Amino acid sequence: MIYLASRSPRRRQILEQCGVEFTILDVAVHEHWNGIETAQDYVRRLALAKARAGSELTGKEYPVLAADTEVLIDGVILGKPADKSAALKMLQQLSGRSHQVLTAVALIQRTETVTLSTSVVTFKPLTMAESEAYCDSGEPYDKAGAYAIQGRAAAFVTRLEGS
Repeated sequence: MIYLASRSPRRRQILEQCGVEFTILDVAVHEHWNGIETAQDYVRRLALAKARAGSELTGKEYPVLAADTEVLIDGVILGKPADKSAALKMLQQLSGRSHQVLTAVALIQRTETVTLSTSVVTFKPLTMAESEAYCDSGEPYDKAGAYAIQGRAAAFVTRLEGS
């Protein structure tokens, strides 16, 4: 049994597919990139902060797993869109271009471990109508870079290097 310090339905789904028994911990950490630390350090810091927050709630009875994913383009972390306008802007930035997807995973059980995965994703050129329709689906909200690769946005991907 482990604790999952995450609100992400996708992270829950991955654990379920692996047959891992888990309990969800609803933790909140301040997600603000200061623009000074590297994007890689930022996602590591957030994943570890989520795991630590979860560990404080559990009394360290079982392992606590947490993660953070960010989309990076032109050296800038896109974050999560606040509204449709922000989502459209992000999708148009990604249109026809490659970008990095950084995912840090933190595990706390007696010791703290953080790993980082970097993938390069390339989108096809998107029309405004495609971006609008995707936004109207509701999928891009609360997602780093305004998209979920495991969802409808998979149709935008022309190349994936990494996991």
